[in-house]
Amino acid sequence: MIHIHNTLTGRREPFQSVEPQSVRMYVCGITPYDVCHLGHARCYVVFDVVRRVLKANGYKVRYVQNFTDVDDKIIARAKERGITPGELARENIEDYFNKMDALGIERADVYPKVTEHIPEIIALIRKLLDNEVAYRLRGDVYFSVKAFPPYGKLSKRPLNELQSGSRVDVDKEKQDPLDFALWKESKPGEPLEASWDSPWGKGRPGWHIECSVMAMKHLGLNFDIHGGGLDLIFPHHENEIAQSEAATRKPFAAYWMHNGFVTINREKMSKSLNNFFTLSEIFAKYQPAIVRYMLLTVHYRAPLDFSQDLLEQSRSALSGLRDSIARANRVLQKQEFGVDESDKASPEVSRASDELAQEFHEALQDDFNTPGALGVLHQLIGMLEKQFATNNVSRGSVRHILNQIRKCAEVLGLDLFSFMQGLFIPAEVSEWARAREAARARKDWKESDRLRAEISNRGYVVEDTPQGPRLLPKASA
Repeated sequence: MIHIHNTLTGRREPFQSVEPQSVRMYVCGITPYDVCHLGHARCYVVFDVVRRVLKANGYKVRYVQNFTDVDDKIIARAKERGITPGELARENIEDYFNKMDALGIERADVYPKVTEHIPEIIALIRKLLDNEVAYRLRGDVYFSVKAFPPYGKLSKRPLNELQSGSRVDVDKEKQDPLDFALWKESKPGEPLEASWDSPWGKGRPGWHIECSVMAMKHLGLNFDIHGGGLDLIFPHHENEIAQSEAATRKPFAAYWMHNGFVTINREKMSKSLNNFFTLSEIFAKYQPAIVRYMLLTVHYRAPLDFSQDLLEQSRSALSGLRDSIARANRVLQKQEFGVDESDKASPEVSRASDELAQEFHEALQDDFNTPGALGVLHQLIGMLEKQFATNNVSRGSVRHILNQIRKCAEVLGLDLFSFMQGLFIPAEVSEWARAREAARARKDWKESDRLRAEISNRGYVVEDTPQGPRLLPKASA
């Protein structure tokens, strides 16, 4: 059973989905006013792993991640650059997809944008006004924090300890300093495309209301998991809970998950401290797979203290994993001496590697403990290395261990095998894979099946992916 540390309760809890074997998950996306940085990478690698682990445990996952494509920062940056807010947002959303694809992050099922949900946002604000938990102030609309008594239940702080000004609009005329904007009146000089008609005049949504609307539209009034960075607990997620539950009078999300900060020399990464790293800067020196590995070496709730040393350690570790896998592939191709022709794994190897694979999954079921899972993956590699040390390497045992490594690596989203494409796979096997793809394209299923059998007889399986066929060592019988 999966256990999750739930920020809402402050406890590690057994996970129980709202609907059996189905998970609905919402993760706060970027505000695309600039290119992606390491903090973005950490958040979205974390929740990519969460999604992969849920799927590996038999859940069907619907994953929604938004884009806040209208915001004060976007308007200001677009003005600096002499382009429209829409152009800036599109440019940085494209950068986001490029960087996240490179990190091996599977795309969400839906990427809703604020600008696509204005009517729904206006409707929810109307409901909050009708429920008398919001009020108008000139052309703005504010949520009344005191009208929602449980306010503060996520951040665990009483109202008198919470502060305005932390992305909470400061306005002396508000009924309470903590009241936050649901709708913001347009200011003189702002671009027309960042403004919409509403019952309260021209304006745009406040920051928090958008996520409530998009989450409830695409996942329902209450769903399973809501995630994001630690800095979103207050005020953003606190405000999401308040406005959602005040409108529907139902629980919003059951489990709240938050990943820790990225720090540099134990200080939070920040542009103001000049310790800020974009992914473009990091990818210029290190493969994205190395960055992903690095992010997995620290538990998602702990701070990750970023350094070049940590990247170098990750490069070395990933290289070691790949070297062992490449050698295993040479064994399977009989390019190394002393190979046992048997395709059967020894009972001892099967049992031991299967037990390690079980430990791997148990580590991830324990609040997504990726450092623990990586440790087990390295134990599987160690078992593989022991096979090479014997005088008569069992091809069946190598295949069995390699298959367990492949399945574990896929749950972590680690690219350990694709680097071998075309390096050790026999030319005729690669040619059969290409011929099979051509047969599938012309719907010659008989020929496609024949070629798959030929590939299988040579010790490989062919997996069909959107990028084309992928050849992998076949699991032992």
